[in-house]
Amino acid sequence: MREYATLTAADIGVLAAYFVLVILVGLIAMCKSNKDTTSGYFLAGRTMWFLPIGASLFVSNIGTEHFIGLAGSGAASGISVGAWEFNALLLLQLLGWVFVPVYIACGTYTMPEYLSLRFGGQRLRVYFALLSLVLYVFTKCSANLFTGALFIQQSLNWDLYVSIVVLVLLTALLTITGGLTAVIYTDTLQAVLMVGGAVYLMVAGFQEVGGFQGLLERYPQAVPLNVSAIVVNSTCHWPDTQAFRMLRDVDDDYMPWLGFLLGQTPGSVWYWCTDQVIVQRALAARSLSHAQGATLLAGFIKILPLFAMVMPGMISRVLYPDEVACTNPDYCMEVCQSKAGCSSIAYPRLVLGLMPDGAKGLMMAVMIAALMSDLDSIFNSASTLFTMDVWRKFRKRASSTELMVVGRLFILVMVGVSIAWVPVIKETNQVFIYIQEVTNYFAPPFAAVFLMAVLVPAVNEKGAFWSLMVALVAGVTRLVLAFVYKGEGYCGEGEREVPAILADFHYMYFALFLTAITAVVALVVSFLTGRPEPKYLYKTTYWTRHDSSPPTDTDHGATPSSQADRKEESVDVTSVTIVSVSGSKDEAVNGAQGRDKKIGFAVDSSVKGKHDDDDDDDDENKQRMKHHLETLASLQQSTAEKAVLAVGLMVILGIGVAMYVFWSLYDFREAPYYPEGATFVLPGDLRNQTQQASTV
Repeated sequence: MREYATLTAADIGVLAAYFVLVILVGLIAMCKSNKDTTSGYFLAGRTMWFLPIGASLFVSNIGTEHFIGLAGSGAASGISVGAWEFNALLLLQLLGWVFVPVYIACGTYTMPEYLSLRFGGQRLRVYFALLSLVLYVFTKCSANLFTGALFIQQSLNWDLYVSIVVLVLLTALLTITGGLTAVIYTDTLQAVLMVGGAVYLMVAGFQEVGGFQGLLERYPQAVPLNVSAIVVNSTCHWPDTQAFRMLRDVDDDYMPWLGFLLGQTPGSVWYWCTDQVIVQRALAARSLSHAQGATLLAGFIKILPLFAMVMPGMISRVLYPDEVACTNPDYCMEVCQSKAGCSSIAYPRLVLGLMPDGAKGLMMAVMIAALMSDLDSIFNSASTLFTMDVWRKFRKRASSTELMVVGRLFILVMVGVSIAWVPVIKETNQVFIYIQEVTNYFAPPFAAVFLMAVLVPAVNEKGAFWSLMVALVAGVTRLVLAFVYKGEGYCGEGEREVPAILADFHYMYFALFLTAITAVVALVVSFLTGRPEPKYLYKTTYWTRHDSSPPTDTDHGATPSSQADRKEESVDVTSVTIVSVSGSKDEAVNGAQGRDKKIGFAVDSSVKGKHDDDDDDDDENKQRMKHHLETLASLQQSTAEKAVLAVGLMVILGIGVAMYVFWSLYDFREAPYYPEGATFVLPGDLRNQTQQASTV
């Protein structure tokens, strides 16, 4: 077994220097950002350019659940998990070219708010906000806390929950003080650090195993050498025989190509095109061109995780098979405090084993950067959802100060529930797959509804709502069964009685079923109850994003109440109301003028009268921001911008498709998949090869 060490004094010094730098950047951003307005705090004033947004899109997605989750799944099953990264590469462009233009045109702040603008009413908005918060807690936040604490536990031998508390306090401090501007600027710093550190470790790892060819030869025999690490007379510890194939046969238990492309994609559409954490960054762009440039940049960076996270996990299994590939529940409990297996420690083991003093501290900083960037994104976006789409439903006249305080207090509640869920995730061998599976029980229906909202004008509110209710019943049923029957259990426990809906219905195909049934119910109910009123289609679909004038009373109603009732904030929160969907017609800005005001600011006359002595500079700032938002909503792009972006789009789409084809169809000549001394029939052209395994 190879040696590895915990962090030294030099490593801790590097780590401390990193924290000082990050907090300094956050404080500077806090001082410069206009965080006393909802636009400044939640959307960075909508003035960000494409480079920091693109970096933030990448870093907000790449947290410790990716470093540890992708590497852990790579160690356990090979490169297949990289398919999610190439899928993201493509769906980011769907966000930039189809969804973001609509979101910007209608002036939405949150995704639940968009549903209210598109369909009217409030039940879709509230349901989506609540479901998003539930998914944040049980997948994103809890998984990040566990994986980040696991790395610290392996590095410093701290208690798991002490590590969690320390990380939460640091991340919450950064998020609470600076809002989205601080988040985006620190994400940019962390993106450089994460990519640089991950690439360094990737190169060191490949050098250690003899390059990619060495990985092909050594991964197939990466089994524990310590007999106490395995369950005797079992094959749990053997590597996956299709480890170097990404998309596999249609009936494969791990990565069926049809299930992934048609079933997993809707869940990914929810994340990349409708999730507040991701979309909020794109909405902070100063123009549509900058938003699209950011999705292109993030797409190019998404090529890296397969090589910088998944394959290093496979390398870690080669170098540390006794720990990373252990299957004996008692032995694994000693190594990583989980009986389900220790593939999740693949990345920390590689860092501690290969990196010199000082560099280990740098990679520790990389991991904490990943954790903090993901958590601060979740905290900021979750507080936005709760305050704007839930709290305002009960406190329609809440002040700006109240909303800011409530949003920050909600973060504390969210963290507490997430910590309580950590023990469940701790017994999951592949954290990344757990996240995807749970997400696919709830997210695909919303992907279907958002796609139809943007692309199918005939869908109305009744169709969207009742289709989601049908899908919710199906999703909850599947989730309950999945937790009652926890797969095959630990190695050596034998097979369990599992219902056919779990054993014979892969979760990716179940996601496809949810998507299809949602679309069918939505279309049928909408057909039976009539098309939505024209006021709900104004600037809220892809086909109407360039509409120049709102519908009139003769078009079956004035501007929808969900839009007309909304009041916008200005640079000075004491003289204007905060962004909300109050639902109160007494506060509405009526008719077509209401939609024009939506792009600018609806000043509360009762408050404005108290501030007639405002400085001229404040008035100029208000007018400047109003003009900026009007220009932004017009979706103006120059011919040169369109041409450059179109070329970038074609290049990134071509790369994404080529990656899928190559890694799924190319026949790598890897070594036989069996441990030394074993005798069993090998598949395909490996059958005639020697069965003498190489020594690890």
